[in-house]
Amino acid sequence: MNIETINLNSNYQKNELKSFLKKFDLSFDETIDCSLVIRKDEEIVATASKGKDIIKCFAIDDSMRGEGVTNTLVTTLLNKSFDQGIFHSFVFTKPSNENIFKGVGFKPISKTDKVALLEIGLNSIDKTIANIKTSLNWSDNSSNGLLIMNCNPFTLGHLYLIEKASQEMDNILVLVVEEDKSSFPFVDRIDLVKKGTSHLQNVTVLPSSKYVISSATFPNYFLRKEDDSLTEFMKLDTRITAEHFCKKLNISTRFVGEEPFCEITNRYNQTMIETFKEFGLNVYIIPRKENDKVAISASNVRELLKDGNWDEISKIVPATTLEFLQSEKGKEITDRIKNSSSVH
Repeated sequence: MNIETINLNSNYQKNELKSFLKKFDLSFDETIDCSLVIRKDEEIVATASKGKDIIKCFAIDDSMRGEGVTNTLVTTLLNKSFDQGIFHSFVFTKPSNENIFKGVGFKPISKTDKVALLEIGLNSIDKTIANIKTSLNWSDNSSNGLLIMNCNPFTLGHLYLIEKASQEMDNILVLVVEEDKSSFPFVDRIDLVKKGTSHLQNVTVLPSSKYVISSATFPNYFLRKEDDSLTEFMKLDTRITAEHFCKKLNISTRFVGEEPFCEITNRYNQTMIETFKEFGLNVYIIPRKENDKVAISASNVRELLKDGNWDEISKIVPATTLEFLQSEKGKEITDRIKNSSSVH
């Protein structure tokens, strides 16, 4: 069985692959860095691709079922990942393909009616939850809440949400989105949240992991795409949060801010409410903190940074954030924001 690596710089080969995927109601993902195909009489009959640690765009013609094609394609992709130093991988696939991937060693994480997410390798969602548990000193009968935030950068709006949540529950876990696709690097974002909430004794700040609002669970969040897959990724991400993070960590309530700006985030919140109802969990929506009758947002801070408007910035960020923004590293990030066409 000959495996061919598609030249992703060749429009002809890429279009050929797109046509094959279309037969299975699949679209080519531009984040792919490696695509494999198997041919029969020069026609593509099977394919699988990967983008970093995520296997996707998997499709096999019915004529090739039972030929060991899945094992061949997946093993080859995983070996390519190993060569790149990647030892933990996810796969997006249709629920009907779930057993195929279980058969080659993948373990299911969660699924919706239309998409399933599985994983293989050194890490696992169970290990991640166990590690978080060791960081939490919660009693068995305490009331616990969750916030998941990007904080790009940390504002008085974020602080207001966390303070409000901390008044409602015995303990609050704040997960800072670990995916590094924001203007401010993760290492700086989480540091600012920790410093800005250091006065709140019942708040724990931790990395979100790859299982929450990441390229694996919710790629559209970072691509800002509104296509047919958006709703399914929202369902998947919120299901993972509910069934793994909330249920296993004894969290009853997720707190979110009211969303007057971003339509994707607003739709995400509505999907979350529906998903959490299934698991008997609560979603608590807190009105945004305002400055001069305008809701405070991190995107506003980034726009003000482009204009160098420090007077306005100082009104909507904690002192610890302001100090960082005016530091040498903060100025470097500001320069990148000024030179960028996007401020997500």
